[in-house]
Amino acid sequence: MSISKKKKLFIYGGAILLVLLIVLAVTKKKGTAEIKVTTELVQKRTIVEKVSANGKIQPETDVKISPYISGEVVDLYVQEGDEVTKGDLLAKIDPEFYISNYERSEAALQMQKANLANSKARLAQAKAQFVKSEEDYKRSKQLFDQNVISQSDYDAATSAFEVAKQEVSAAKESVKAAEFSVSSNKATLREAQESLTRTSIYAPNDGTVSRLSVEKGERVMGASQFSAGTEIMRIANLERMIVNVEVNENDIVRV
Repeated sequence: MSISKKKKLFIYGGAILLVLLIVLAVTKKKGTAEIKVTTELVQKRTIVEKVSANGKIQPETDVKISPYISGEVVDLYVQEGDEVTKGDLLAKIDPEFYISNYERSEAALQMQKANLANSKARLAQAKAQFVKSEEDYKRSKQLFDQNVISQSDYDAATSAFEVAKQEVSAAKESVKAAEFSVSSNKATLREAQESLTRTSIYAPNDGTVSRLSVEKGERVMGASQFSAGTEIMRIANLERMIVNVEVNENDIVRV
């Protein structure tokens, strides 16, 4: 082997040995490197868990306004967004039918009052006739017992007395019936008056008109035992709001 080849082998061998030494040195350094550890003092903290869900923000108080009577809306005095105070006039329902109904009820009441007065007058007459018939009967009985008058005269006096008694009883019943009619018509008149008053719709509380559901000229249905009636508007208290959120049942324990 020539000197030149020996040189090359020596150089290659030295290079390989140098690489191995470098690799061993790096590996040893990594193995002995210090591991950095972060430490912290133990202390009490509040752990906050967040739950995401969809919901609606709405007024705590949102009053639905519906009429007590049916009819056509002839006036609206508010718009959506208007602030109102308790007692403010909100809307008007056509009062013509209710005015006529009130007038008819009032006329019927006056007629029944007149009938009652006539019944009381007839009762007074019947009582007066009864008193006279009773006196005639007592006198006739006394005379009949003394054989002064005939049987027929006594029977006539007795019959007149019984008729007068029945007329008083009938007159009393007539007065009772007339009094009942007056009482019934008074109740009807009060209802007619109340219906007429309810053609004007007022704000039941302070708030803001959050929804206006009808327009002028529309017909609305009144509330009853079987129906809530037509919703005209809503009045909400926007100063106090609530949030309605639907939370997944798995997240309930985290709320």
